[in-house]
Amino acid sequence: MAEIKGFLKYKRKKTSYRPIEQRIIDFKEVELALTPDDIIQQAARCIDCGIPFCHGLGCPLGNNIPEFNDMIYKGQWQKACQLLHSTNNFPEITARICPAPCETACTLAINDEPVFIRQIEFQIVERGFENGWIKPVIAKQKTGKKVAVIGSGPAGLAAAQQLVRAGHGVVIFEKDEKIGGLLRYGIPDFKLEKNVIDRRLAQLAAEGVEFQTGVEVGKDISAHYLKKMFDCICLAMGAGEPRDLAITGRGYENVVFATDYLTQQNKICNGETIAGKIISAKDKSVVVIGGGDTGSDCVGTARRQGAKKIYQLEILPKPPNIRPEDTPWPMWPRIMRTSSSHQEGCERLWGVKTTKLSGAETNVSELRGCSVEWIKTPKGWNIKEIENTEFTIKTDLVILAMGFLHVKYEGLVQSLKLKLDENGNIAANNFQSSVPDVFAAGDSMLGASLVVKAIDTGRKAADRIDKWLMDNK
Repeated sequence: MAEIKGFLKYKRKKTSYRPIEQRIIDFKEVELALTPDDIIQQAARCIDCGIPFCHGLGCPLGNNIPEFNDMIYKGQWQKACQLLHSTNNFPEITARICPAPCETACTLAINDEPVFIRQIEFQIVERGFENGWIKPVIAKQKTGKKVAVIGSGPAGLAAAQQLVRAGHGVVIFEKDEKIGGLLRYGIPDFKLEKNVIDRRLAQLAAEGVEFQTGVEVGKDISAHYLKKMFDCICLAMGAGEPRDLAITGRGYENVVFATDYLTQQNKICNGETIAGKIISAKDKSVVVIGGGDTGSDCVGTARRQGAKKIYQLEILPKPPNIRPEDTPWPMWPRIMRTSSSHQEGCERLWGVKTTKLSGAETNVSELRGCSVEWIKTPKGWNIKEIENTEFTIKTDLVILAMGFLHVKYEGLVQSLKLKLDENGNIAANNFQSSVPDVFAAGDSMLGASLVVKAIDTGRKAADRIDKWLMDNK
């Protein structure tokens, strides 16, 4: 542990953000780091709790959180950096965009504010890059085996790095122009600037990972080609099938998926060429349907594009401000959360359902909805529309951010004739699909989930692939 009774001496200190009037005119990261002295005090709050739920139940990666907290308190930054990377390939990513389930599982969270684990992790990895501690790890011996990794999101990148370090030849295939998948095209720059990704990709390239961009596997190259040229395939394409809105008026041109909207803006920020019509919120009344993180990202993006009014609609009821009884510690609490994007300005509506979109010619101009009630039954929850609660919103752009269903089937999944589970994800037994030399990782097998879980499954899939390759020499 760090300082005895440090949790009594120091309070949790939160990070601050760039002023709203400054940050909404650009797409640069908004969160400001704590000072090194602040971080040492935050590490000192870690207690000798006996069973570190942050490490076990909270963190899917099993990061050794109490240990690196103690190292930071003692000034052992390089040692902490090595320990952090022993379980997490990309802590600079998780430190920026992970919701930190480790913190809600912290023992202090029972009746106090938890240790600021995410910011401690951020400071460790950033100091590691600054001081040159993070270097390529070159395999001592090559196996002669080749693995194709399909998709370059967090799961694909983690799997590729673990496999190349085990001595295998690894090629990542990415359908977009640049490597990064969801990290590059789904997360706005104001949460994750893309030079952070490029910095890590340089390490992967130096370790021997090859990148093939602008290649849609299953279309540009066949599954037959992959199976002929590689000893093994790892599918990490993500859960790319968005949940749609089946109501009257869905077909208007200015009703778009969040993925299309965010991807286009990220490409603009990256200086990439945009094919087709630009989706812009400038001077428009925007409605974002979906109250999760993706919806929040759309709110922040619309604000920076110059929207005159932004609404965010959520069908679930408004959560409480404090941890409710149905999500007790150390579970992830169902509480009200306000992001930096929300702070920049939007009107949030809870417990509402969109019933109809109307407009003229090809464009929507009005959204109709009503309030709903959630009724628990023996078979689950039912939604009931509440009478006389109808409302209308004048709108020029509707963005659908209602989550994702499963991996896209067209192309590779269908041509490989992979079995699917009951949720429509790739069915896998210990990361091995129904086709013996095809493995899966990340959201393609989990469904839409957290980046930290994607990294974890990428690491575990790589370990399973390595064992399979060595057993099938």
